[in-house]
Amino acid sequence: MANRIHPTAVIGEGVELGEDNVIGPFAVIVGPTRIGDGNWIGPHVTIGTPGEDRNRPHPAAWEAAPVGDPDHDGHGVVIGSRNRIREYVSVHQGTWRTTTVGSDGYFLRNSHIAHDCLVGDGVTVASNAVTGGHCHIWDGANLGMGAILHQKVVIGPGAMIGMGSAVRREIGAFTIAVGNPARVTGVNVVGLSRRGLDEATIEALGPWLKGKGGLPDVALPGDLSTLVKAWDARPREEH
Repeated sequence: MANRIHPTAVIGEGVELGEDNVIGPFAVIVGPTRIGDGNWIGPHVTIGTPGEDRNRPHPAAWEAAPVGDPDHDGHGVVIGSRNRIREYVSVHQGTWRTTTVGSDGYFLRNSHIAHDCLVGDGVTVASNAVTGGHCHIWDGANLGMGAILHQKVVIGPGAMIGMGSAVRREIGAFTIAVGNPARVTGVNVVGLSRRGLDEATIEALGPWLKGKGGLPDVALPGDLSTLVKAWDARPREEH
């Protein structure tokens, strides 16, 4: 299916679009950027502008094509499929790796994905939530309204970050964190239940989720099992 692009939107050279995307009025998307299929990109969204780094070039990529040098153009943005990217959302070019957003995410008004961030599938980023550069947000995480992530923070799969929280350190898988600084206050039981886990399985996972034990030998649905094992095997420091 063809893309629906409003005539006031600016699509720079070096932007690759899949099919069936909706791009609203006054959106600005510049390259190098690759976007999948079936995304809804609202009015005044900006994707692919330079990372916020004083020492890096700030090319006017809406006027000129990328020159092919990542040190000048940035290291690109890749966005998957079926995302809803609401008004005034911004996603910046990477400075040393590609800024990556997965599929099936919901990015509410005025939220921001900074340079070099990695964002998984099914993530929700609520209004006015802001990431610093180099963050890694795993699949299914949820950032509440006005949440702030310090640079290089890692948010585990299925984690919930409360409204207005300031996150300075890694937040574990399927935990709930609130406050300034954000502290883990419990396990995201609702999120785990929605993925098909019963109370006994959630209880067995509790010590591992809280960082107080190894991953127990419990039966998990295939997609969740893969995600949990990947989180358990992650490097403990990410850059």
